[in-house]
Amino acid sequence: QVQLVESGGGLVQAGGSLRLSCAASGNIFRINGMGWYRQAPGKERELVATIDSGGSTNYADSVKGRFTISRDNAKNTVYLQMNSLKPEDTAVYYCNAVVLIRSMIRVPRDYWGQGTQVTVSS
Repeated sequence: QVQLVESGGGLVQAGGSLRLSCAASGNIFRINGMGWYRQAPGKERELVATIDSGGSTNYADSVKGRFTISRDNAKNTVYLQMNSLKPEDTAVYYCNAVVLIRSMIRVPRDYWGQGTQVTVSS
């Protein structure tokens, strides 16, 4: 009942920047936490950054100081500003949201976007 659509991925050179966006839509009552995960070729999916409803953030050690997560609650959108990109940042980036849908019984559930490719070249 909820869709997350990512955008902003692409091909950049090392040291460059990208800004990812993820907009949630559907039968949404409230969004609690939102975050970004990534999966590189041959590797497991890993956490990149999260942000809760109060704006508290958490980052993977590998991206601290380079990436910034933010959200616009009015637009049900989360962003990931990625600076000083490295080739090892190359991965498919997935948006995640913990959502309470508009139903008689509201239980928080995880939803995932389809992913957006980020490729960083040397």
